[in-house]
Amino acid sequence: MTTSATPPVAEAAPEPPRVQKRKESKEGGATGGAGWFTYAALGFIVLLWVLPTIGILLTSFRSRDDAASGGWWELFLKPSGFADMTFENYQKAIQGTNLGEGFVNSLAIALPATFIPILVAAFAAYAFAFMKFPGRDVLFVVIVGMLVVPSFVSFVPMLKIYRDLGIGGTFPAVWLFHLGFGMSLAIFMIRNYMATLPMTIIESAKIDGASHFQTFFRLVLPMSVPVLASFAIFQFLWVWNDLLVALVFLGPGDKAPMTVSISQLLGQQGQNQELVTASGMFSMLLPLIVFLSLQRFFVRGLTAGAVKG
Repeated sequence: MTTSATPPVAEAAPEPPRVQKRKESKEGGATGGAGWFTYAALGFIVLLWVLPTIGILLTSFRSRDDAASGGWWELFLKPSGFADMTFENYQKAIQGTNLGEGFVNSLAIALPATFIPILVAAFAAYAFAFMKFPGRDVLFVVIVGMLVVPSFVSFVPMLKIYRDLGIGGTFPAVWLFHLGFGMSLAIFMIRNYMATLPMTIIESAKIDGASHFQTFFRLVLPMSVPVLASFAIFQFLWVWNDLLVALVFLGPGDKAPMTVSISQLLGQQGQNQELVTASGMFSMLLPLIVFLSLQRFFVRGLTAGAVKG
């Protein structure tokens, strides 16, 4: 009589730590995702951030009498007030003022003051990242150190220089001012991002006989689109929302941007506040479009060179 031995059953191999970690996450262990407190805190911070914008938006649709009778938050206590909202404030702000001319002037200021610093800073960042020359590190530290210099300390000497050059009160005066005070941050951001690019690509281009000009335009510049878009968002928003520089170097008149035109609407006793809110919401449309169209590059462009460089 023959007996057949049953082969031993192999023990189940332990799950990889990564799989176990995922299971613990689903069960709500210590390695799980953010809890309800995190989401509640983030929601509260977001609410505080957008609350002023909500107030401006609701006030822009209220008539002058309604805005003077009470705050915008009373609309939620008396929902019947939503029926009295009107677009009259936007019609008066656009047709009865020079807001349209100010919009064109803001574009004429913001677009060159955004693209010119990006182009110049990209050339400088390439030199600091991939070219070796005496005093490179010292010069980079000096440029970055200029970030701490406030812009208003140079108003008087810049006004004198512009007067001697004959460009006072013109758009190039504002372009040059934003170019000078935007270069430090632009070079810092773009250079740190370029330092994270793979050096093998740059070395391969050198071996193939590519010049610095060809390497910059055909390799480095296309790979640096995220950081260029990130700085474009910053620079465009700063220039578009600027009031002080435009008021000092342009002043009220036919070349005044939207910020100056809107500031002229508000009277000394608080008159026309409903027109100011409508004009403010109108001026926010283009920056929102710019940010939403470039926001996919925003985080990547800011964090890529945050550590290395």
